[in-house]
Amino acid sequence: MTYDERMARVALARVIEPGDELGGRWLREFGAAEVARRLVEDREPLPGASVRRWEGLRGRAAGMRPERDLAQAQDAGVRFICPGEPQWPVQLDDLGDARPTGLWVRGLPSLRIWALRSVAVVGARACTEYGAHMAATLGAGLAERGWVVVSGGAYGVDGAAHRGALGAGGATVAVLACGVDRPYPRGHTQLITRIAEQGLVVGELPPGDHPTPSRFILRNRVIAALTRGTVVVEAAYRSGALVTARAAQRLGRFTIGVPGPVTSGLSAGVHELLRGEAVLVSDAAEVAELVGDIGELAPDRRGPVLPRDLLEPGAGRVLAALPARGLVGAEEVARDAGTTTDEAVGRLYELRALGFVERHGDGWKLTRQAMISVRGDRSEC
Repeated sequence: MTYDERMARVALARVIEPGDELGGRWLREFGAAEVARRLVEDREPLPGASVRRWEGLRGRAAGMRPERDLAQAQDAGVRFICPGEPQWPVQLDDLGDARPTGLWVRGLPSLRIWALRSVAVVGARACTEYGAHMAATLGAGLAERGWVVVSGGAYGVDGAAHRGALGAGGATVAVLACGVDRPYPRGHTQLITRIAEQGLVVGELPPGDHPTPSRFILRNRVIAALTRGTVVVEAAYRSGALVTARAAQRLGRFTIGVPGPVTSGLSAGVHELLRGEAVLVSDAAEVAELVGDIGELAPDRRGPVLPRDLLEPGAGRVLAALPARGLVGAEEVARDAGTTTDEAVGRLYELRALGFVERHGDGWKLTRQAMISVRGDRSEC
């Protein structure tokens, strides 16, 4: 990319709003330098823009000072990266004309490398203790498995996911809806500063710019495009986290949900996703299995292996034929087990050797340990 094109993109980051597809089309068709020149010099709108909108953009363009923005960014330890440059995450190009004009990045690591193995963890700002716990646990578990945790730096689930990753000594990226030199929310100034020191803080808006409701919503498309998949932990029906998840679906990324109580309104949006194409997960291992490479498998989920599970089928049937209490004869055991008396007697002696049954005269009964085991098994029914 030429110097003029790069400087024009720096300038236009202050003029073209995030996610403006018409502006993105102009950049693709005319190039950034030509768009910037025409905004300054021409009163004739570019194709698709009304006169009113064009005048509004020209008013913004009058304040373009790319050298000033770059100097301010450098003072804050922030760099600017453009599409096509070595550090640009190419998956953002999937956004088409809605891709960012460029990105302001605070922190030392390569965003392009980190984005290759990243997962978004998003959810409700006013989350429950359960939501905060799950987000922090997922953040830590993913970080321990070498995944970069991406979120929006907000209160609630976002902050818990970032803290989980940081606490595990892992990598995390905060994508902000304002200038990356201006931590928002202010209550997360310390957290975002720590993320910048240990990870990356990223945004589309130039230094000093402020967030707006629409910028929060449009920021979510970057989170979705940057990562391999989006995990939603608690979200009501109207939630920015669901915007991220739906953007991930449109982009062909994995959409993942953590279930919660059906009585909780904060889980209603997640459950709606799970009724569609989203995949249910319960921990970081299952997330990594879904979005990871071949071989990154979650452990098999199963209950504890009990001693009776290791019995031969015939011995298991004889053991099941003994009542929980009292003595019983071999003939009755054989009848209930569906076998011969000789077979039942042989199995009963085998079970006695293993500690499952006792013999009292001509009768047989379960040992105390076997009674506890059988009672526990029957209580599951």
